[in-house]
Amino acid sequence: MTDRDAFLDWIRSTLRDAEVALHNGDADPRRAIWSRDEPVSILGAWRNAYGQQQVEEAFQFLEQSFSDCTWYEFELQAFDVMGDAAYTAGLEHVSASIDGKPRTFTLRSTQVYRREGGEWKVAHRHADTVTEQGTPEGR
Repeated sequence: MTDRDAFLDWIRSTLRDAEVALHNGDADPRRAIWSRDEPVSILGAWRNAYGQQQVEEAFQFLEQSFSDCTWYEFELQAFDVMGDAAYTAGLEHVSASIDGKPRTFTLRSTQVYRREGGEWKVAHRHADTVTEQGTPEGR
């Protein structure tokens, strides 16, 4: 199995499972796949974060906001692995409750990963909400 194949398997299993758990109100699996090394950052659809403390605060906010995930699909558009670094770009389709209210939405997301101790870890996430017209929400 090539590095690309192994990374793709990780995206389709570990990363996907972490995102489903987050949208069910449990950020622990996402925490487990995030880097503990600086820099880490989130430019998020819900909030931004820079550094470990703010990333943890963002995870706490998200797990308190989300529940009852009924659908999660990551539509991978592009990815690559370059040694101990990788990236993904795609669309995240989600149906979950936010603050107790059912919602369905799509996020356009790009993530940067680095291999640490032989395991992939997320170092950066950028996501924004896509409207029906395909433009970021609010524009």
